[in-house]
Amino acid sequence: MNTNAFKTLEFNKIIEKLSTFAMNDLTRKRFIELRPATEEAVVRTWLNETAEAAAILERSSSVPIANLNGIENVLCVPDKGLNLTPEQLWLIYGLLENAVRFQRFMRDKEYIAPTVSTYAYSMYDLSELKNEIERCIRNNRVDDHASKGLAKARKRAAAMEDKIKSKLESLVKSSSYRDMLQDKIVSVRDGRYVIPVKSEYKRNVDGTILDSSSSGATVYMEPQEIKKLQHELNMLRAEEDIEISKILGQLTDMVVGYEREISVTMEAMVTYDFIFAKAKYGRAIDGVMAAVNTDNRIIIHEGRHPLLGSKCVPLNFSLGEEYGALVITGPNTGGKTVAIKTVGLLTMMVQCGLLVPVGEGSEFSIYHNVLVDIGDNQSIEQSLSTFSAHMTNIISILKEAGPRDLVILDELGAGTDPVEGMALAVSIMEKVYSKGSSLLATTHYSEIKEFAHQTKGFENGSMAFDLETLKPLYRLSIGKAGASQAFAIALKLGMDIELIERARSVAGRSGERTSVDLSVPEEIQHIREQAILKQRKIVKKESVFSADEDKKVFQIGDRVHVSSMNAAGIIYAEENDRGEYGVHVNEQKVWVPKKRLSLSIKAEALYPEQYDMDIVFETKENRKKDKLMKKRHVDGISIEREGL
Repeated sequence: MNTNAFKTLEFNKIIEKLSTFAMNDLTRKRFIELRPATEEAVVRTWLNETAEAAAILERSSSVPIANLNGIENVLCVPDKGLNLTPEQLWLIYGLLENAVRFQRFMRDKEYIAPTVSTYAYSMYDLSELKNEIERCIRNNRVDDHASKGLAKARKRAAAMEDKIKSKLESLVKSSSYRDMLQDKIVSVRDGRYVIPVKSEYKRNVDGTILDSSSSGATVYMEPQEIKKLQHELNMLRAEEDIEISKILGQLTDMVVGYEREISVTMEAMVTYDFIFAKAKYGRAIDGVMAAVNTDNRIIIHEGRHPLLGSKCVPLNFSLGEEYGALVITGPNTGGKTVAIKTVGLLTMMVQCGLLVPVGEGSEFSIYHNVLVDIGDNQSIEQSLSTFSAHMTNIISILKEAGPRDLVILDELGAGTDPVEGMALAVSIMEKVYSKGSSLLATTHYSEIKEFAHQTKGFENGSMAFDLETLKPLYRLSIGKAGASQAFAIALKLGMDIELIERARSVAGRSGERTSVDLSVPEEIQHIREQAILKQRKIVKKESVFSADEDKKVFQIGDRVHVSSMNAAGIIYAEENDRGEYGVHVNEQKVWVPKKRLSLSIKAEALYPEQYDMDIVFETKENRKKDKLMKKRHVDGISIEREGL
């Protein structure tokens, strides 16, 4: 979609709100990349997921989503030839433990969330790895009982430490050292035990200086009589480190062996975090699941701008049934811009699978693009005037606009000579409409109200205004043109009636001198109908659901339905010369004729960009072999792939 619309309609603020409901940084990155889907099947799937998650939250507000922060880089550590640390292993344990808890949580949610609950089955219960990590790691360190060798090494080291401490304690208490010591304590410097000796007595103590105080009054010395014991302790600690490294290496190898399963489980947990964050935000704004269509039809009942909440006046709006273009008029600060922004933003949100704050019976069309020109786009750096900036943007919109697009234009034709601006506005609206786009525009020009009234497919709308209080009511009325209310406001504020009448007479004569042809070219409606018909033919031709089976094209990663097996599968290999696709279905890889396949969800809707599909299709043994063979040639190793 047009990225300018994201900023103009404040879609970025919706993303920021959504991110606050996410548990994990990986999920927040996914929200940053979230864009409205343009395929009906994807939009319906996303909306259904969010609605099911919201239903689960209605029943249980506490969902056991795993905290994955910090774990995303853990699986890269072994590739660098390093062992995982106890802390990193415990993060993996936490993921696996949480996956089991989440599967248990989802087990009784199938009847209220049949789609979302099935995603839990993609998580792996790696009990062997989980139990081994739990046995070997305690309090973020390798436990004494992780191996007999480690228990023995630590026991001997502890005994040696006790021996050294005992020896040192007897030294500091002896009368021969009484006057030489700063304090009767034993401390450690660089892993070695020392005693604090007054600086002036350092030559009287047989030992090695390892450190000194900041003032220089104290030196920390290792007495000669414990030096041999300290060396033996260091040897025992080295044995302990070797044993720890061996244990961590074994656990790291286990993790590498289950890398695919761990990655899939992580991806499933991020997906759940993503879906439930959408649902939580939807509940926060009192959102509902709106109906969708592909007929360029928008119907909004009691809609509210999600960033304004209960403060705003509900919007009732329709477009695409009896008319495809709506021109809204009314006084400044009357709410015109908020109304059109609400329509555009809610449309984008629905196409992102979000619940929106609207009333029952509301529905939205799925557009390929939302093209927007709202606000003052004046650029000093580019030396563009306000009018020039708007025209530059509108020219771009005219090039892009098509039959499946929503075009929103605010204060069309403003910023230049009124007559020329109005004439340009009319011609721009005619062009957008003729392309088959849905059009939503605001204006102050009274002539454009007449144009909308005369032209088939166009309709007037206005923002209500209270003449008694001189305040806008922020309520949209469709079918009725609005007025600027300048004369009424001036009169109400106390301006002399003679001045008001004079202004009216000037305005009348000005209107008489305006030489603008508002007659509507008859071919506009015909051109629009031809554009829409052409687009429908293109969509039908490109559709994967086309009756022409020979034109079906699937991509690796697409989720498909296999009619001969009545099961869902994932495309893992492209079409062969026999017209068959490789499909991963029911935990096996098979070749299926394309006429037996129908698309459920495209790969880009299921997986992040540049996702490694080997994580889904390859066995952990083959992935390990592949990594090894990429590093160097290894005799006797081969990779066998099922179904190829």
